Amino acid sequence: MSQLKSIGIIPARYASTRFPGKPLVDIAGKSMIQRVYEQAIKSKRLDAVVVATDDERIRAHVGAFGAPVVLTAETHQSGTDRCAEVIAATPGFDIAINIQGDEPYIDPEQIDLLVDCFLKQEVQIATLIKRITTMDVLFNPNIPKVVIDRAGKAIYFSRQTIPYFRNAPSQDWPYLHTYYKHIGIYGYRTYVLAELTKLPISSLERAESLEQLRWLENGYHIQTAETTFETLAVDTPEDLEKLLAQKKPQ
Repeated sequence: MSQLKSIGIIPARYASTRFPGKPLVDIAGKSMIQRVYEQAIKSKRLDAVVVATDDERIRAHVGAFGAPVVLTAETHQSGTDRCAEVIAATPGFDIAINIQGDEPYIDPEQIDLLVDCFLKQEVQIATLIKRITTMDVLFNPNIPKVVIDRAGKAIYFSRQTIPYFRNAPSQDWPYLHTYYKHIGIYGYRTYVLAELTKLPISSLERAESLEQLRWLENGYHIQTAETTFETLAVDTPEDLEKLLAQKKPQ
């Protein structure tokens, strides 16, 4: 198999209902988007990393600290669509990795793990999962769960706790099954990414508000890889306070 060329794309929007201007928030002297970028370029599997934004303030800021940045359309509904625009304008890559712009301490090994999924030629889309070990995560509807088949392909994603054990009390469920939460970083073969953006919103996606269900509903396969690293995403100012309490920025 020939060497695959991989690009990491970090979508960054200024508008956010819960945390406007989030990519530019200061974290111990560096913006969030700069910290994400600096972690991403430590990956051993990526040939390039670029920030994709629809906001001139973010574009100017990213350019100021010396990172490649692409100004994309304001009409995109998701980071997937934003990544697809970058790929359409940047040919020559086989794999695109959609790196969340709100995880300033993403571990580069997670990125490498995702890229390595594509060493199998049949893999179209890949994402990460992590074993659930606490009850609060298991029953938190804000944390998507995933069930997988024996080959590690995703069968279904849900905000509910799945599978449901009909004849057992919920406190026993973690002892009856290995539960996984979904880590929201995706990899795509670039031709598949272009196809995904043409799919209309599906009924399952509309029900759960999970974009990846659209792909499953249309027959695409999503390979998973298990990570042991915890992710620290920042969705609100309160999340940032918690993150700073846990981490000492370098």
